[in-house]
Amino acid sequence: MVKANSSDIKQALDLIGRGCAEILPREELLTKLKKGKSLRIKAGFDPTAPDLHLGHTVLINKLAQFQQLGHEILFIIGDFTATIGDPTGKNVTRQPLSLEQVAQNAKTYEAQIFKILDREKTEVLFNSTWLNPLSAADLIQLAAQSTVARMLERDDFSKRYADGRPIAIHEFLYPLIQGYDSVHLDADIEIGGTDQKFNLLMGRELQKHFGKEQQVVMTLPLLEGLDGVKKMSKSLHNYIGIDESPGEIFGKVMSISDDLMWRYFELLSFRPMSEINQWQEQVAGGTNPRDIKFELAKELVARFHNQAAAEESQQEFIARFQKGSIPSAMPEVVISIREDGIPIANLLKQAGLTKSTSESMRMVRQGAVKIDSERVSDEKTLVSVGERVVQVGKRRFAKVVLQRSQ
Repeated sequence: MVKANSSDIKQALDLIGRGCAEILPREELLTKLKKGKSLRIKAGFDPTAPDLHLGHTVLINKLAQFQQLGHEILFIIGDFTATIGDPTGKNVTRQPLSLEQVAQNAKTYEAQIFKILDREKTEVLFNSTWLNPLSAADLIQLAAQSTVARMLERDDFSKRYADGRPIAIHEFLYPLIQGYDSVHLDADIEIGGTDQKFNLLMGRELQKHFGKEQQVVMTLPLLEGLDGVKKMSKSLHNYIGIDESPGEIFGKVMSISDDLMWRYFELLSFRPMSEINQWQEQVAGGTNPRDIKFELAKELVARFHNQAAAEESQQEFIARFQKGSIPSAMPEVVISIREDGIPIANLLKQAGLTKSTSESMRMVRQGAVKIDSERVSDEKTLVSVGERVVQVGKRRFAKVVLQRSQ
């Protein structure tokens, strides 16, 4: 546990404040740290998808930093709240998940978080444990602690209301129930994305109502995806999954822009900011940013796999993209074709290398398609029977076996 002297507190603030958008109220965080005791740090994750991506790990990394300082980590799996559906950022009512979907997704969350957190020092809790026993009277009492006007202060609710889009009554319950988690757990600090600020502050209000010491709220930025514009999301196909293969993680990290690299370093890397700042100075002085990006890619692959996989991924990346070779392993697809061949756009889609024939044609026009290392420039190309290595862009490969349909 960090001692409550000024030097140690400053170091702790530097560590846990790294990358934070807001700390509310900051003076209360300082007061809590000065007590020199282990604090209860809460973060909640609704298991709405089976896998975690790097965007989720921004919060998990922050939990790891608190853990490093000796504080108690409360990792909340929102199996109850997921069945309501978080309205945050939604312009329509979100469809709640079934209990079966939630349970299945929760299992993978438990397995994946311990690639970052210390299993022995992390308390994984399911909020259905204390929320299922609440009676209808309890929920009505909880709902009485806020007003419709207060709820409509939320940006997403106010926009939907102004646009005449429906807001279901149960959606108002979501921030109240998330806030009640903090009451039940006596949370000292709750962390969440900037889009969760309203919900996190609701926790403070409810703790005050129930006579509890109020939690400090810490918000963290939403990590941009591979496009560098929209937040990382599986539905937008701009994500890096922490359960992806070493080569896939490495290649995706190397595909981000040089500017976005520094954002990823700040929010995802465990390297000291002093070292990252030195690298920025080196790049400004002429160092190839690719060499620095290698360090980020290796760190992330090592975290989610191991160091040997990180080194091997770098060597394969160099061989593939700097020497023009192809990967040693790739998916194999068998496609039946007509006698005269298959149009290149259909081949790419059926091989899983593009999501549509229109995307296929666009990639051909951009010069991003190769067959057996030869660039395809004509959208009307027909590909005949045989075995081909097909490439789209820098990272998508497939071994395609084309056989004549019977």
